[in-house]
Amino acid sequence: MRQLSDSDIAEMIGMDFAPDNDATRRNVRSELHLSTRIPPQQKIQTHVNLDLHMHTIEQSWNEIMELATSGTKTATIITGASGILKIKFQQWVRDSLLTPYISSCTPLNNGSFAVTFAKLKTE
Repeated sequence: MRQLSDSDIAEMIGMDFAPDNDATRRNVRSELHLSTRIPPQQKIQTHVNLDLHMHTIEQSWNEIMELATSGTKTATIITGASGILKIKFQQWVRDSLLTPYISSCTPLNNGSFAVTFAKLKTE
């Protein structure tokens, strides 16, 4: 969790905040319920299994794009051995908005793929 500075607290309470000791600082932080105001950062999973059985093309696209932009490093994406999702997924990997997010995509068997996502650039 991000540690708040005295200036952050002053901004939250709308006035100058200059604690004279650590006990005062702790009391103010406790009264402001700071642990509930700043949510803890979500831990990013390093590997995800995504099963697309019973998904529409649109649902599959949305879930894959969300996964690709989430910061996850690798995934096993299960499209099924037959059907349009297997074909569509391979097209998306080769030539779509998804392409820059994928470092590698390797078939594991007839209906699933091991995917490594490109590292997200933070600016």
